[in-house]
Amino acid sequence: MALVYLRELDAETKFAIWKIEETATELLDRLQLDEREKSLLERFSKGKRTLHWLASRVLLRYLLKTDAFIACPSDTNGKPYLPDYPYQISFTHSYDYAGLMMSQKGPCGIDLEIVKDKVVRIKEKFMKPNELAFIQHDHIEQLYACWCAKEAVYKLQGNKGISFLENMTILPFQYKPQGVMTVMLRKASAVKSFHVYYEKFQDYMLGYVVDEH
Repeated sequence: MALVYLRELDAETKFAIWKIEETATELLDRLQLDEREKSLLERFSKGKRTLHWLASRVLLRYLLKTDAFIACPSDTNGKPYLPDYPYQISFTHSYDYAGLMMSQKGPCGIDLEIVKDKVVRIKEKFMKPNELAFIQHDHIEQLYACWCAKEAVYKLQGNKGISFLENMTILPFQYKPQGVMTVMLRKASAVKSFHVYYEKFQDYMLGYVVDEH
């Protein structure tokens, strides 16, 4: 397993990305799992899903600098949390990579996606017409930056009932290989804004956000 990217945003927030090069057995050898986690693994289909889950837990131990067992259950909405550590966390994975963000400031979200042209075909499913109006001629990277931003906010807020299309709106922004955009999240009658950072990482797009309030 190779650490390919580690970034400390400040003293309380950081994220890391690993390239998965091990087998499932090799990753398992580096973990201590409880019965709940063993049962969860048994329900996975063999392949990438298992590797992603195992690698993300190995990465968690790396960032927490421990070889001991780490309790990392999920709440009723599937959002993972650390009952024994003062961090909020968010996992992501795509193809050969697994990522993790952790913060002591508040809820956080991270998303990593490989950049492919299929996003052009599904853009209307997650972007409103007024959002698509500022996209630069079906700019694939900008569309992926928008997808990653909405996914990161979705993970941060932790509610399954939130729709990318109906509940989130991205304000117009000029795309660059690395930048920030504002995402408005509407839940019931409340509206909240988030500054979501994005950047190109090799052939992937990365988006991440922290709620500091």
